[in-house]
Amino acid sequence: MTTPTCRACGTDLKHTLVDLGLSPLANSYVSHDRANTEDPRYPLHARVCDTCFLVQVDDVVPPSEIFSHYAYFSSYSSSWVEHARNYCVTAVKRLELRDQSFVVEVASNDGYLLQHFVEKSVPVLGIEPAANVAQEAEKKGVRSLVAFFGKETAQKVVAEYGYADLTAANNVLAHVPDINDFVSGFASILKDDGVATFEFPHLLNLLAKTQFDTIYHEHFSYLSLYAVEKCFELNGLKVFDVEELPTHGGSLRVWAQKAAGTRSETQNLRDLRAKETKAGIATLACYDGFDTKVRAIRRNLLDFLQKAKTAGKTVAAYGAAAKGNTLLNYCAIDNGLIDFVVDANPHKQNTLLPGSHIPVHAPDKLKAYKPDYVLILPWNLQNEIMKDVSYVKDWGGQFLVAVPEVEVVG
Repeated sequence: MTTPTCRACGTDLKHTLVDLGLSPLANSYVSHDRANTEDPRYPLHARVCDTCFLVQVDDVVPPSEIFSHYAYFSSYSSSWVEHARNYCVTAVKRLELRDQSFVVEVASNDGYLLQHFVEKSVPVLGIEPAANVAQEAEKKGVRSLVAFFGKETAQKVVAEYGYADLTAANNVLAHVPDINDFVSGFASILKDDGVATFEFPHLLNLLAKTQFDTIYHEHFSYLSLYAVEKCFELNGLKVFDVEELPTHGGSLRVWAQKAAGTRSETQNLRDLRAKETKAGIATLACYDGFDTKVRAIRRNLLDFLQKAKTAGKTVAAYGAAAKGNTLLNYCAIDNGLIDFVVDANPHKQNTLLPGSHIPVHAPDKLKAYKPDYVLILPWNLQNEIMKDVSYVKDWGGQFLVAVPEVEVVG
């Protein structure tokens, strides 16, 4: 078998972070008429580059199979929409954006973020590869281009609309197989004094909190500040500021400029570099033992669910999330242990989860069924979910999470 190479720097990848076996695509929800059909499964193997320390999964699935029709709509998370609104307020003030400015978001989804700029009369363009999702953005007044982003798309946008004052890319840097072409697109689309922001889950948190369920085929890369700065250096950008955010279990928002940009580095940036250095992010020792902790979560979750079943308890799950599908498929959990899952997104309701084929219903199903336990799969939205379906406690039901450890939380 050919040794895979790092998608950023080309080094042979010799070190495993965790091998999660064969898994279906995490967002490939199954229609009921395919209930008896076996879902395609692909290797899900995360490796560490010992040169630039980019963590990445093997590139086994073409992006067109993943993202051209997508079931994730950002606006179904109220906390995420509010996060986007706050970003807009900050960016408009910090960069003095106005009606002559131009803001581009890559992976603009259903307009959850750019709608806030539209409300402030700032011209926008969303670039979104999934046509079904982009249609929803257009309904919000968000001008959208259905395309994958890279240097070629950037040049087309510049030719038609001009250069951007600000680009936003939230939780997409991890989703691109050709990360160099993607990043160089931002260097191409920005004005000389333009700013590019990127948000992504911080690898340090994935390691410290054993967030292995955030590993799936749609996430090609798992990012530290160290690896991002190395990649940006290769592709015409440089970071000048960074923020630590609570979203997605702990994320970074980096503020970048063209390589020739004149903005000064902030103390926040210097501090986070020091934090990563202290953790050993650029040493292989930092990644040792992760797979052992992952196996312990699988063992403990299966033990809990099997004991609950034996005791005659019923278990449902909340959130037909990609991370939940990684967890369920790695643990080989099906509807023999979890009866159903509920989700607020109507695009996921009345489907089956990939691999496990657990049925997805609207949240009202909880009231009718009254399960003893509700396993929260998108643990990053734990507080929001426990508030939304607090009525579970009315019949003595309890909430459960599996990451970073199996725990009853209420």
